[in-house]
Amino acid sequence: MRARGGTTAWTWRRAGAARRALVLLLGAALVLLPGTALALPAGAPAAAAPAAPAPYAFVPGARTVAGAQRPTADAALLDPGRAYRSSLPPDGRLFYRLRLTAEATAYVPVTAVPPADTTVSATDGIRVSLQDAKGTPCSYASARFGAGLSPRPVTALAQRDAGKALCQGPGTYYVLVERLDAEGSGAAARTGRWDLEITPATEPGLAQAGPSTAPQTWDSATPAPLTGTARDRPGGTGFSTARPLGQGVWRTALAPGETRFYKVPLDWGRQLHASAELGGAPGHGYVGGALDLSLHNPVRGYVDDAALGYTGAPKTAALAPLPPVEYANRQAVPAAVTSVRFAGDYYLVVHLSTRLAGTFGRGPFEVTLRVRVGGRAHAGPAYAGRPVPADVFTLTEQDREAVPAAAAGDGTGHRAMRLLAAGGIGTGTALLLLLGGWTLAARRAHARASAQKPIA
Repeated sequence: MRARGGTTAWTWRRAGAARRALVLLLGAALVLLPGTALALPAGAPAAAAPAAPAPYAFVPGARTVAGAQRPTADAALLDPGRAYRSSLPPDGRLFYRLRLTAEATAYVPVTAVPPADTTVSATDGIRVSLQDAKGTPCSYASARFGAGLSPRPVTALAQRDAGKALCQGPGTYYVLVERLDAEGSGAAARTGRWDLEITPATEPGLAQAGPSTAPQTWDSATPAPLTGTARDRPGGTGFSTARPLGQGVWRTALAPGETRFYKVPLDWGRQLHASAELGGAPGHGYVGGALDLSLHNPVRGYVDDAALGYTGAPKTAALAPLPPVEYANRQAVPAAVTSVRFAGDYYLVVHLSTRLAGTFGRGPFEVTLRVRVGGRAHAGPAYAGRPVPADVFTLTEQDREAVPAAAAGDGTGHRAMRLLAAGGIGTGTALLLLLGGWTLAARRAHARASAQKPIA
């Protein structure tokens, strides 16, 4: 009798240990498997509110300079290939100085970073222009916050194209950065200072004469969106910390007010298609410009952008079809063509409007990026000198190796979870079924042991 009772107790202990081991094993699997989460039971305490958006990541070691009120020799000198930090006051007009050769094409991107609590209007932003020592304008460009009405880093590019009619010859040139403030944009916008990041670069001329016309034909059809399981890929918080992306489906989570930076390496001849989908959320209402997706070239020049209005249902913003990367694109007129003029890292910037929080909560919200890289890579033109910085228009093997694979590794745990997903069984349901199976087996073992007891 004691022996039978000991067998029964041992059976239950063995089943209990097995159940505990299974719980620990499944718990570890849920922690280790990417993209897996457990839902809190009803009435469980909510997670803490997300922290404020991470600050913009300036280039490490950037030199701090002060802009001048007038274009004089007192204006801070900017050297191509170096990064600079400055500050733009309300209604500000600041000048910086450059020394250029006759042969180099110069690019001066300026990124303005307003404080996170700034109140802005759709037409607020910055304007950047370049002029020669006589005050002749070479070019100008502006960047605005848009329909999202949300403060975020915005970038505008001034440039001097060697060989064009205006602004030729060596000498001193001036960069002018101006604040664009609309009436009624709020006291914070009119009184706060905006941080600036300035990263000038130069491009030498060609060793031999290049094409004088833009490519006449290219595949402008929009391909079918990529499908497949998204892989987690958080972005950087500035151009200097942009995370590499290759072709594939990528996923991140953003809180309202956050901006993330990615970079897609493109060789000569390669063609980029990209879109961003904002996942669904509970709530009712409409937020214009809820998500903004913008593309910038290797010198941070504007290429294209897309924004979407949001009602809580999943929605996608897609960039317009872009031509393959070719030197001759600079002869075109549309910005989306002329800016795709050299190989290098192209930057995808994703911003989620602060206004989402008031209607759909603080998130985070799931954002899915779909990146397709087409075309055929080929050798680029031979330059007569070296760009500054030297690696801005080239891709190395290290750059290519830094691009993550589109699909995650195929381990046993991943296969098991895919099978569960394919059968329509959620993680919590699977856990209950497995635990139930062990409990049933233990009960049957107990019943068999009881049946075998001798009758007293």
